[in-house]
Amino acid sequence: MLNDAKAFDKVYIACGYTDMRRGIDGLTSLIQTEFHLSPFTPNVLFLFCGRRTDRIKGLLWEGDGFLLLYKRLEGRNGFRWPRNGQEVAEISAEQYQWLMQGLTISPKRTVQKIAPRVVL
Repeated sequence: MLNDAKAFDKVYIACGYTDMRRGIDGLTSLIQTEFHLSPFTPNVLFLFCGRRTDRIKGLLWEGDGFLLLYKRLEGRNGFRWPRNGQEVAEISAEQYQWLMQGLTISPKRTVQKIAPRVVL
């Protein structure tokens, strides 16, 4: 289920570190108070990652209740999770696929080319 983003209208990731001991109530509270979003929107997936980047949690409202998803990677380095503070970011389906494959979702910084100096 977590390998394909086609079933979701939107995907949000909680940047930074999330306490992975939180359950449904703790994660919904975080979404409402810290991110000012509604966790009760159908087909919207919220993803969370702790300090150990080999596991993530997903929270999805199904109309009649929440679905709490947990994924642990085996034999990989882990998820390339953005750690820029306590914010939430909406990601595209393409970025979601990159994330699930263990790739970074942040664009690479461009390297500025410097013209060679001519010494006379």
